[in-house]
Amino acid sequence: MAKVIGLGGLFFKSADSDAMRDWYGNVLGLAFEPWGGLVFLPETAAAHPGAATIVSPFKADSDYFAPSDKEFMFNLMVDDLDGMLKRCADHGVTPVSELLDEANGRFARIIDPEGRAIELWEPKPM
Repeated sequence: MAKVIGLGGLFFKSADSDAMRDWYGNVLGLAFEPWGGLVFLPETAAAHPGAATIVSPFKADSDYFAPSDKEFMFNLMVDDLDGMLKRCADHGVTPVSELLDEANGRFARIIDPEGRAIELWEPKPM
């Protein structure tokens, strides 16, 4: 029987895609390919026990993504949340949510220049 085996990509429109790639590259250290996208290889996440891809619909009136008013938020797994937040701060980006220590790990949220919420997640080893 056919089944979904994972998230194949995250695609979004941007008013200035070149500037958005530059921001994500500079602030988060993401390395974009010449064709304009980036690839997360499964073995990278697999090296961090507890890492997983989550898909979760929220109610339309949820304020969980605040202060973003966008209809979606994405979560990026990081191997060192403190180091990533320092990198963000070096580029003038500060978290909009407090760090949370939860059963699944540590979280912080930032907002990109177009108002999208990005949750940074350091998975807790299982």
